[in-house]
Amino acid sequence: MIERRPFESLGGANHGWLNAKHHFSFANYYDPARMSWGNLRVWNDDEIAAGTGFPPHPHSDMEIITYVREGAITHEDSLGNKGRTEAGDVQVMSAGTGIRHAEYNAESTLTRIFQIWIEPTKRGEAPAWGAKPFPKGDRAGQFVVLASGFDGDDDALPIRTDARIVGATLKAGESATYPLGSTRRGYLVPAIGEVEVNGVRLNARDGAAISNEATITVTAVNDAEIVLVDAA
Repeated sequence: MIERRPFESLGGANHGWLNAKHHFSFANYYDPARMSWGNLRVWNDDEIAAGTGFPPHPHSDMEIITYVREGAITHEDSLGNKGRTEAGDVQVMSAGTGIRHAEYNAESTLTRIFQIWIEPTKRGEAPAWGAKPFPKGDRAGQFVVLASGFDGDDDALPIRTDARIVGATLKAGESATYPLGSTRRGYLVPAIGEVEVNGVRLNARDGAAISNEATITVTAVNDAEIVLVDAA
């Protein structure tokens, strides 16, 4: 089963410096039908104005994955970590017992990100942060694992949860297949481009809530960039 969630149906708020759309209930947006998808709790589509960002604030017991779609995001946290993550790359923060962090767009142009929160398998772990480049050429025509809580995904950023985040870039007419498994839940969003997911058409930034589908085949209607969460 694939439920299309049009971008226009998403909740959100425009704060001037931040234009945020929420695939799931978040902040002042509440929809009892969109609280979570398995252990996937948050998928925010954020546009952050140049020279602005999120000031220091705390988190605990959450795996927070940031996928940079355009521009770059600069991270600082209470562990002393600092880093700049560019478009196409990924950062992961395991909040664990507690961490304070700030995320800023230090660029001269707009930054666009997906921020994804997944419930951890265990609570009370030590906090951690990491980032890694994922060249789009390496994802051409196929899914590549970006972050994972599974053994064997050695090239991915580690997360402490029963989930995997994968990405692909497809030229118009190309297809890529992902073996989700009929007992798993998937949530897929095209960052750019139109795609068909097992025959269901999605526009850019639409969401697809997927269940009872052993295999996912994504075909690009036009050039597309795709992010998929494989959730428990």
